[in-house]
Formats: sequence, structure tokens, C-alpha cells
Amino acid sequence: MANRIGRIGDLGDHTGVRVLIVDDHPSFRASARGLLEAEGYEVVGEAADGAGALEAVEELHPDIVLLDVQLPDVDGFEVASRLTTNEDGPQVVLTSSRDSADYGSCIDDCGARGFVPKGELSGAALALLLAL
Repeated sequence: MANRIGRIGDLGDHTGVRVLIVDDHPSFRASARGLLEAEGYEVVGEAADGAGALEAVEELHPDIVLLDVQLPDVDGFEVASRLTTNEDGPQVVLTSSRDSADYGSCIDDCGARGFVPKGELSGAALALLLAL
């Protein structure tokens, strides 16, 4: 996995970087899938809630989890905390239609790599966050 994540810093090649999209809105999942696949990411799955995200990570072993903050069962901060406790777990990038300032220190405290507003999602935005 480290080799694939290491390549994320290369803004031009995301081939083989496996992404799981977690959001309760099917239209956002479809949009994010299309955008990320067009930029070379391999979207390996989708989940609509926190429980589904945890199951999908166990089954699919993604490199990155694009995770909505507001989920119907458990918030994205709790899911991120669970996913990042294991050193071999995926990189987690939080997303929301709200601004990151609305969440205070929760983004940093949950172990996520960073935050991308839904309106600014792109492969390059993910690559920049993960290259830090």
C-alpha cells in the first residue's frame, strides 16, 4: 500500500490508488466516482453509512476513504477515528457540504488526513492532502 500512497503526491498518476466513497447521498457518490475515476483513481466501492464504511474497508482494503462528516448512523469523525487506529489502515479524507471551520478541531482530532469541501473535490485536491 505504501507504494501506491507514495504515488499520490504525483499529481498526474493516480493509477492503482484504491478509493472507497462513503456518503449517504447516492448522487454525491455517483459524482465523486465519476470525477475520481476520470482522474485515474480506482473506486473500489461505496457505502451509505458508517457501519457500511467499516465493513467495506475490511472487505475491500482501500488506500483512501473519502468520508462524509454527516452520516445517518454515526458521524464521520467517529468512523475516521476507528479507521485510523490501525497503522495499516487507509488514509481518510473527510468531506462535507459545510466549511471545515464549522468543525473546529474535530478534523485534526479524529486522525483524518484532512478535509476537502464537496464543491472542491478533485483528484488533485486529494493528492495534495495526502502528499503532506
